[in-house]
Amino acid sequence: MKMNPVSLEIFKNRFSSIAEEMGITLARTAFSPNIKERRDFSCAVFNQNGEMIAQASHIPVHLGSMPMSVQAAVENHSLNRGDMIMLNDPFKGGTHLPDITMVAPVFLSGDDPQFYVANRAHHADVGGMSSGSMPLSTSIFQEGVIIPPVRIVNKGKIDEQLMKLFLNNVRTPFEREGDFSAQIMANMTGVRRIRELVRKHEFKLVDFYARELIAYSEKMTRETIRKIPDGTYSFEDVMDDDGFGNENIRIKVTVVIEGDRATVDFTESDPQVKGSVNAVYAITLSAVLYVFRSLMKEDVPTNTGCLRPIRVKTRKGTIVDARFPAAVSGGNVETSQRIVDAVLGALSKAIPDRVPAAGQGTMNNISIGGMDKRTRKPFAYYETLAGGMGACGRGSGESAIHSHMTNTLNTPIEALEYSYPMMVTEYSIRKGSGGKGLFNGGDGVIREIRLLADAEVTVLSERRKNPAYGLFGGEPGKTGRNVIVRNGNVEERPGKFYENLEENDVIRIETPGGGGYGKA
Repeated sequence: MKMNPVSLEIFKNRFSSIAEEMGITLARTAFSPNIKERRDFSCAVFNQNGEMIAQASHIPVHLGSMPMSVQAAVENHSLNRGDMIMLNDPFKGGTHLPDITMVAPVFLSGDDPQFYVANRAHHADVGGMSSGSMPLSTSIFQEGVIIPPVRIVNKGKIDEQLMKLFLNNVRTPFEREGDFSAQIMANMTGVRRIRELVRKHEFKLVDFYARELIAYSEKMTRETIRKIPDGTYSFEDVMDDDGFGNENIRIKVTVVIEGDRATVDFTESDPQVKGSVNAVYAITLSAVLYVFRSLMKEDVPTNTGCLRPIRVKTRKGTIVDARFPAAVSGGNVETSQRIVDAVLGALSKAIPDRVPAAGQGTMNNISIGGMDKRTRKPFAYYETLAGGMGACGRGSGESAIHSHMTNTLNTPIEALEYSYPMMVTEYSIRKGSGGKGLFNGGDGVIREIRLLADAEVTVLSERRKNPAYGLFGGEPGKTGRNVIVRNGNVEERPGKFYENLEENDVIRIETPGGGGYGKA
């Protein structure tokens, strides 16, 4: 069968639209503001070998790790029509415990699936030692319920006993059950749309163009790498700390470009640490894929082909490839950002006109949980906060934006105050926080919340000590700042902290600015 470029473009959009529609279904039917409002999820379509054909434009940190979840599901189960597999184990295809993945097979004929669909959503609480399940932990066992690949839907029926077991171990079971139902419906949407596609075009043609799309993405990735000068480029950056006394945790990368192939070597990075900023291999893979995907000017589908020309080397037991049972809740959200900063820093030496200065380098995770006096039920709020993007050779960085490994929206003030016992007393751009230069880094934001009930608060944030670097004479961005206001007293807090606060206490997060580019 000969590939037709017009048909390839049509199928590219058909597969992408299926993943996008899955996301629309998930957002519209979810219960939690984190999924419904912030869109903290990803949806994708896979072929019969578990290779990703297309992912919707959702969360970059899920790019390279979603296929691992599908492979884990397939390897651990013989799937039937109407089945779905659920998992969140970071050491078996997941990222961190709040990210729960649902995988569904697509049967067209015969006894084997011809496609798979999957979605991953960040649940605002999955148990663990603190509300929001993003704790200052020292072991994964403290972070929540660990779910290996298990069959949550069996031939179209939800396993009620398994669901009850999970819901009995979380703080907000009603909300969790609603989000699970939304994930199931999203996969059902994907299964239905793929069947419709095959009915219209027949499996042989659909499968052919699915493989051609993967080959096309591989080809375009190779072309992108080929335009980078051959050579060896190294860079290192640091995590501020792990919350338990380990500071300036080094991430060192060496990028080797040889023709149309790239080797990205992290083996000289520091060993894994006590706190929760350890990243599993899937996170590192996703971060590398994101960087190279971002270098492509063409509208290329994000799929398995993008990774084929790239080799990612790590060393087990390091900050970028942690061993079980390391604490990993912050690796997905914080260390992933620093991996991107390190890889971009290395590539800035090869293609300085195409790489920006460092962005804010953190997701500024804030989790708040307690008892809502209005409903007399527990609540669990989770959000990541925007900041400044790094400037580049073509202009200043964007302000107040989620950048790099996160692609979420914010929680609107109205939705936050309606859903939780909180009042937003300030939400503004943090003027002057971007680094100065020929082009300035973007500014961060200020998010100030007054608690209307006693609550426990956990903050996992970075760039409170080490600012986002500038490039080629540009100044670094301003570091972030975490503050508690209690009885009129302003109290500084570190980048990572857990604290029990009382009604009317205020938590204020000032997010970092991006680095500047070039001398002013």
